[in-house]
Amino acid sequence: MPYGADIDGGSCRPLKHSLHPFPTLPGTSAGLSHSAAADSKWLKTWVKFPVDWEAARNYNNRSVIQVGDATMRAQALSGEAGGALEDIMSITPIGFEGSGRKITTAVLRELKLRHNPITCLTAYDYATARLVDESGIDMVLVGDSLAQTMLGYENTLSVTVDEMLHHVKAVHRGVKNALLIADMPYGSYQLDPKDALVNATRFVKEGGAEVVKIEGGEKRADLIRHLIDAEIPVAGHIGLTPQSLNVMGGYKVQGKDLGGIEQLMRDAVALDRAGVACLYLEGIPREVAAMITAEVTTPTIGIGAGPECDGQVLVFHDIVNLTFGTPAKFVRRYGDAAGLIRQAVQAFRADVRSHQYPADEESYHLPKDTKAALDTVLERKRAMRR
Repeated sequence: MPYGADIDGGSCRPLKHSLHPFPTLPGTSAGLSHSAAADSKWLKTWVKFPVDWEAARNYNNRSVIQVGDATMRAQALSGEAGGALEDIMSITPIGFEGSGRKITTAVLRELKLRHNPITCLTAYDYATARLVDESGIDMVLVGDSLAQTMLGYENTLSVTVDEMLHHVKAVHRGVKNALLIADMPYGSYQLDPKDALVNATRFVKEGGAEVVKIEGGEKRADLIRHLIDAEIPVAGHIGLTPQSLNVMGGYKVQGKDLGGIEQLMRDAVALDRAGVACLYLEGIPREVAAMITAEVTTPTIGIGAGPECDGQVLVFHDIVNLTFGTPAKFVRRYGDAAGLIRQAVQAFRADVRSHQYPADEESYHLPKDTKAALDTVLERKRAMRR
């Protein structure tokens, strides 16, 4: 069946790369029907739904805006998608690498439209946050991975909201330009939407986070809308979700069969429609991540998801060799901080034991007049002992 073929006189279209029928125009989610066809190269799902062509024209009427010398087409996201044209035509200057300007959720969308790769690293303390931010990274994530890297827990399930907030506050003090994202830990949003809103609000008000990240696919869509309605931007996270460790039976790549691929596509589209500021894709095949990235309007940030994502994130401790286990396949190390730290610590120990530290130039001295007076007093005391 050719692309855009007519089914029983009705209009139909496939998603760009989808195994599940999702319409792209707002207000057309009811009454869907579809038939699927597959061949050796592509899997295509076709959607038949009534089309309001006037709504379609209005929805696809994109505004042309100028950013520097480049002309871009900025999508006016629907209210249901959690954004508006005003978000894109922000009075805040768009920050590009080296500009020192503030990165916002609107900037992320512009970077995706420009096909400019987005950079993201974790940070858990003030010093690291400053270094990462001053190095021009677009997004700083205070991930619940701090449970392992900073607190020594076995996994991410044990870290609490208060522990996370302690680190978010510190990172916030060190970040000026990057977009600050905070992980909501396990148990802080799964139990009740009201509790989730209270906890998310704490991350924004107390911690200074600009976006909160929660794990899970289409089952989180309503919660995401609930948080966005409270003016809290949300980042989605699908694929290998560490908070689902026990359900998944370990840290396993997701989406390796057709059923898993279809579920990931459903999850991605659902969160995109819910209005996530960005979507983290973790531990999924490169081919699936490419399909998702092409399908959704929100920027995708990959970790173990291949190079086709709109951006990449790694754990800071992984890239500088500050972790103590075997690194994951997708980790690339750019430095050996562990080796540098060990060398420095061992050198310090050796200098202290050999009386080479501190040296005279590393010591404070009395003013000359005070030293002269003290020498006189000490001399008198010695004379009295004779």
